[in-house]
Amino acid sequence: MTPRPIVLMGFAQAFAAIEAAWSLQKADMRVVAFARRGTRSALSRVRGVEIHEITPPEVSIEQCLDDLRALVAQVEPDAVLPLDDASLWLTSCIDFERAVVVGPTPDSAAVALNKHAQIQAAEAAGLRVPPTRLVGSATELTSLVWPVVVKPADAVRADGDRLTRPRGAIVADPSELSEACSGLGDGPLLVQPYLHGVGEGVFGYVNEDGVASLSAHRRVRMVNPHGSASSACMSIDVAPELEDAVRRLIADLDWRGMFMVELLRDDDGVPWFMELNGRAWGSLALARHRGFEYPAWATQFALGLPQTPAPPTAPAPVVARHLGREIAHLLFVLRGPQSQAMTEWPSRWGTLRNLTRISRRDRLYNWNSRRPSVLASDTIGTLSELVAGRKKR
Repeated sequence: MTPRPIVLMGFAQAFAAIEAAWSLQKADMRVVAFARRGTRSALSRVRGVEIHEITPPEVSIEQCLDDLRALVAQVEPDAVLPLDDASLWLTSCIDFERAVVVGPTPDSAAVALNKHAQIQAAEAAGLRVPPTRLVGSATELTSLVWPVVVKPADAVRADGDRLTRPRGAIVADPSELSEACSGLGDGPLLVQPYLHGVGEGVFGYVNEDGVASLSAHRRVRMVNPHGSASSACMSIDVAPELEDAVRRLIADLDWRGMFMVELLRDDDGVPWFMELNGRAWGSLALARHRGFEYPAWATQFALGLPQTPAPPTAPAPVVARHLGREIAHLLFVLRGPQSQAMTEWPSRWGTLRNLTRISRRDRLYNWNSRRPSVLASDTIGTLSELVAGRKKR
């Protein structure tokens, strides 16, 4: 009897962790996950997943890498699957020897973690890129045309022995910029004009034939209408004007593993490149509800195994909703806009009506009828993190 492949994935707190674990288990793989020590994760409710705690990289990068190397020696995985930017950064620092990394090479990972490098690659591939100015630090943010988007060039950043995740902001004037500076961190920043539109994403993975099984989504609602991850999204066809450019981008980067190209389609219908996510993405549930098993396919290809199940030939349209984030969306709407740049804001009654309207196409993130505790734990955890984040500010 052939032993089941062991896949080490992390972090367990990654938004896509639960759906990724179910995808791997469906493909008859054994899932082991690493988690930040001292933090909870709804992944612990998923039957059959073995979780090991390691030092958070936000506490000590050196100790985190030592813990991860020791875990690899103990578990002896066949494959390592990074699920978020922190784990992508960490896995690019380690030589796993026996295990294959289901993701980009260290050189490609460096692009995936640097938004300025992504913009240059996207422009070369033929994607529309907003006018972008690169500055060395927040002290160089002068002569701005308001409103403006300011975001760190690095997805994560090593600050001594700690890994940090700086935050971008939409700001309307010098006062709002001053308030946002503490979250931007010390390091290079990108400055772009504020574009109004709707977020879209193109997903896929790379196999022996190159880019495979492309699919796409459009955001229905964001957690915070000011700009954030989606709380609900709907499947769409991959726009023909994007497909060739996305394929060129991924080929030019000599990519491996899964990817998501994030775009914003403005009010004139122009799709603007926002960023490349070089790992699992938040709306993985939508893809899986349509039959796109990206985590399993990417891992099977990396291990030289047949890629099953077969891609869907006529996937049904769905709307994927995250219960915890939908509740959070309502709370953000009730709080109101936090920047004068937001000239449009969802109405309270309209939001309540949209949230309570249930369609036959609706599906929930992280829902399994045999394990309802997973959804309950994930919802409570999402709202707890929101409250904890508010208290820290």
